[in-house]
Amino acid sequence: MHVTDVRVRKINDEGKMKAIVSVTFDNEFVVHDIKIIEGQNGLFIAMPSRKIGEGDFRDIAHPINSETRSKLQDQIFAQYEKVKQDQEV
Repeated sequence: MHVTDVRVRKINDEGKMKAIVSVTFDNEFVVHDIKIIEGQNGLFIAMPSRKIGEGDFRDIAHPINSETRSKLQDQIFAQYEKVKQDQEV
């Protein structure tokens, strides 16, 4: 499965949530509402999740292993930086 499109749908300059992203796989399957978050150790992605119980959240869709998460994160960050630079020009 290959990432065929990454769309940065919303960029926030304020707060910890920096952007909301949609990722398309093989031009056939899309995952919406992946968030780019500014954490203590830099940016990371948070997969779409649903609240369950008292303040607990469970991912609705997520990579199965760290290698896939890293590849996905790298492609998301690359597109995020490109869109961010285009907005600054």
